[in-house]
Amino acid sequence: MQMPSLQSFAGNGSKAKPTFSAEEMLRRQTNIRVYMAAQDINAALFSSYHNICYYSDFMYCYFGRNYGLVIDQHVVTSISAGIDGGQPWRRTSGNNITYTDWQKDNFFKAVKELTKGAKRIGIEFDHCNLDQLQRLKQAFPEVEFVDIGGPAMRLRMIKSAEEIAHITQMTRIADIGGAACAEAARVGESEVEVALHSTAAMVREIAKTWPDGELLDTWTWFQSGLNTDGAHNPVTSKKIVEGDILSLNCFPMVAGYYVALERTMFAGSATDENIRLWEINCKIHDRGKELLVAGNKCSDIAIELNSIYAEHGLLEYRSFGYGHSFGILSHYYGREAGLELREDCDTVLEPGMVISMEPMITIPDSMPGAGGYREHDILVIKEDGSDNITAFPYGPEHLILPA
Repeated sequence: MQMPSLQSFAGNGSKAKPTFSAEEMLRRQTNIRVYMAAQDINAALFSSYHNICYYSDFMYCYFGRNYGLVIDQHVVTSISAGIDGGQPWRRTSGNNITYTDWQKDNFFKAVKELTKGAKRIGIEFDHCNLDQLQRLKQAFPEVEFVDIGGPAMRLRMIKSAEEIAHITQMTRIADIGGAACAEAARVGESEVEVALHSTAAMVREIAKTWPDGELLDTWTWFQSGLNTDGAHNPVTSKKIVEGDILSLNCFPMVAGYYVALERTMFAGSATDENIRLWEINCKIHDRGKELLVAGNKCSDIAIELNSIYAEHGLLEYRSFGYGHSFGILSHYYGREAGLELREDCDTVLEPGMVISMEPMITIPDSMPGAGGYREHDILVIKEDGSDNITAFPYGPEHLILPA
């Protein structure tokens, strides 16, 4: 019996309620099509989580299989593995084709089916690995592959009104997670129990706010003591002790969109040196937010904030850049690297960008006041200033918690 290479789950149930309006999805697809036409690109094959989700509203589960989204001037079609059944079709803002496991490289057969006659195909150079590139070249010996990952990133950096409304709702939920962290973080409690309490509070609120949405990937990193020295250190079973520096990191995820709330806290008490360092970091946080306005250059912002750290003899303890873009991104599938507050990024801020301010210093364990200090707000750049959409308080007057 000859089993099929490709199949369709179209009509297997009704389409799911989309995250965004049909007009919003058409806006995104039209923008990339305009770029493709200008560059004589016949079809785009997206493979990353972020671009597939951005252009189709479908978030795939990788599990070692290829996924794709083909966009030409007329049709948008996701390519999914048979293991996922009809869910990709129900979630895709467009068509879907499913490839089976019955023959090797059926994914590339699906790509061929959707790109007939194409001479130039856009692919994501920053996501396509060497093995996949080799297979594409074998499957399409007459096709020229050009990068579309960088241009797509630049288009994603400017958010629409619908995206900003979505992100704003999510920052409200991050604040709920922060309050749950502060409620649970007591001397004798473990990092993992605090994190679970926070995550549960956020997931329940997401389910209430988006009753038709998928619930996946929301998480909390809660660190104490030495564990605060890195921004992305995993949760452990360490128990909080009196005087511990604490780091709150709440990350709701909705439809591929990620936001963050990050705060420094202390368990019961803080030393004079703890408070001195904390207040300096809060001062830089405040100045950084003032600089997040249209027309300012990312590198210039970083250089000015560096000078404040230097005045206090703390520049060598700065951990990473001062902030980054928000949108469809995550700890495991990427970022919008063109919009980061670093010395090597010359992007000029524009209205519609959504960016964090998150200064951090890490004081080594051998020094007074040891630990990682970090505050994190999210701001929307406007024509005349910016809107801070994070509302959770910060600083010594608010977050020295009861023991």
